[in-house]
Amino acid sequence: MTNFSDLIAGYHRFRENDWNNQRDRWCQLSQGQSPKTMIIACSDSRVDPTQIFDTSPGEIFVVRNVAALVPPYETGGGYHGVSAALEFAVTQLKVEEIVVMGHGACGGCKAALERSFDESDFGEGGFIKQWIELLEPAREAVASQTHETAHDADIAMEQAGVQVSLVNLRTFPFVAKAEETGTLKLHGSHFAIETGILHVLDQASGKFAPAS
Repeated sequence: MTNFSDLIAGYHRFRENDWNNQRDRWCQLSQGQSPKTMIIACSDSRVDPTQIFDTSPGEIFVVRNVAALVPPYETGGGYHGVSAALEFAVTQLKVEEIVVMGHGACGGCKAALERSFDESDFGEGGFIKQWIELLEPAREAVASQTHETAHDADIAMEQAGVQVSLVNLRTFPFVAKAEETGTLKLHGSHFAIETGILHVLDQASGKFAPAS
């Protein structure tokens, strides 16, 4: 198991290898960032977007949270971490594409599908329960369908979660405006941990297919 001392040892390897071998790049990055793509992914330790997409520092702007969710646009009080990152990416960094990446074996989506937290005291603040309630409309649709296996139902829920986030993305005025003017494109994807296959959403048909 990786602990803090392991992380420090990894940092020293990084300093000696990657950072040392790419000093010019790190010097350039110290002056600012200009990523063209934003990735909204799950916090799950198994699905690191930088590894899956084989990117280098400075190439993608990443936000990770439970189940890779985007809440709908709202104003008023509260702390809106995802919304703030989204606003920064679109209005300040001027990213040209946003990719929502769900994944296989997602605990948040499974909890939403099974309503695991409905009668649970897990988490005294109830933060997880409230967060995954964003998936409730999709959960009802998935639960009403017939699936051959529980695994198939889980995948359907995970992919439905991606579509929920895409719908919610378009409730943000600055996202909708950028997409309408053609300066921003939205994409949905789903990474299967067990096979390593990335599926991409065809938004016209609502179907996911392996990335070509």
